[in-house]
Order: sequence, then structure tokens, then C-alpha cells
Amino acid sequence: MKVAPLHKELIKYKNQIRHIILHTGQHYDEKMSKVFFEDLHLPQPDIYLGIGSGSHAEQTAKIMIEFEKTLLNIKPDLVIVVGDVNSTLACSVVSSKLGIPVAHV
Repeated sequence: MKVAPLHKELIKYKNQIRHIILHTGQHYDEKMSKVFFEDLHLPQPDIYLGIGSGSHAEQTAKIMIEFEKTLLNIKPDLVIVVGDVNSTLACSVVSSKLGIPVAHV
């Protein structure tokens, strides 16, 4: 839900800012994922990590491993994370360790 207003603002500046929507797959149930994209008129994620379920530690570790690969590949100037879930923690830590600024909503 927090990504929708950010996306709508950022697309206004598509000639100056390239933004990518990444979905870790932490929430993969239709009620926790697909419905939000549809109801909030968000495009399909540019990147889907497909992490799935597991204990908090397993899920966080899987996200960190896959997200690090993604960051090393795309080399963003900034990572914006939302919420207070395992994905938020994992992506924030990885970004910070790679020296990429993090903004939290």
C-alpha cells in the first residue's frame, strides 16, 4: 500500500528518475500480494525474487542473498523500503552494507 503513492509520484519524473519495483515474494498469497497490485493500480514488479515462506531467519537470509545479487547487478543510487517486515530489515541491511543509501517509509 505504501508503494502506490510513491510510484505515482515517481512516474511523473520518468525522464529524470528511473525507479524499479522489486517484490521479494515474502507475501505471496493472493490476498497479501496480487490483490494489492491490482487494487492500487500498480504495474507488475520489475523484479520478483520469489522468496516464499520459512522461519523469520530463513526468510530474511534468503531475501538478503537474493537482494544483494540484485543490487550488485543494477547498482541503484537509493533503495526505498516500506513497512516493518522481514523484507524491510533484509533489504535495509544489505543496502547499508553495500554503501547504498536507504530511505524508509
